[in-house]
Amino acid sequence: MSTTTKFTAKRGLAALALAALIATPLAACSSSDSDSSSASSSSSSSKSAPKPVAAIDALQGKTTAIKLDQGFVDALTTLKLTPGTVGDAKLQDGSLIFPITGGNVTVFKPGEVSPYVIGQIQHEGSGLSLTAGGTKVELTNLNVDPGVSRVYGDVTVNGKTAVTNAFLFQLDGRTLQPLKTEGSDAILTGTKVEISEDAAPLLNDTFKTDAVKPGLLVGIATITVDTQSK
Repeated sequence: MSTTTKFTAKRGLAALALAALIATPLAACSSSDSDSSSASSSSSSSKSAPKPVAAIDALQGKTTAIKLDQGFVDALTTLKLTPGTVGDAKLQDGSLIFPITGGNVTVFKPGEVSPYVIGQIQHEGSGLSLTAGGTKVELTNLNVDPGVSRVYGDVTVNGKTAVTNAFLFQLDGRTLQPLKTEGSDAILTGTKVEISEDAAPLLNDTFKTDAVKPGLLVGIATITVDTQSK
């Protein structure tokens, strides 16, 4: 592989990381968008399908870390909930760290297709636990869907499955900082991780409270991905 090809591949994967790994939330298409899309689709049906600007077929290694917001920590204290980790996750210096175990991401030029980022970023075998008295809730096998800026996962209560592939967290990438690189790593930080509208009532019902609100800021995410993933 030539030096130019290597540079182009790495640049494309870095662009992919920037666009795909929890970028600005993608709003649903408005009716006018849908209408214009439908109108243009017939006129452009003879054209070739859009080609992705970058793609990672198999994400390998590195991490997603969430620096816990003090407001979230204070809320846990008020509710007498103790945070912990499950499996391969770590809690270090106020951050929850989940290893990226797999997934795939494809990015198209914005405006050509909607959503322009598709795929998944998997964190199998790790998760977050919340414990109060004799009740322990575990949120595990987190799976990021960048196309809708959501995080899904499995929920157990005292070891028993409560729900699988639940919508746990909403992502807000409007505060995302510029991409940083260290060697072959692309590093993104600034995305807000918030309690979802589905997770809030589930946690409230489990812990007999009404204090957990949708949109509660859990923390700020930092994602590190290897741009040499194949």
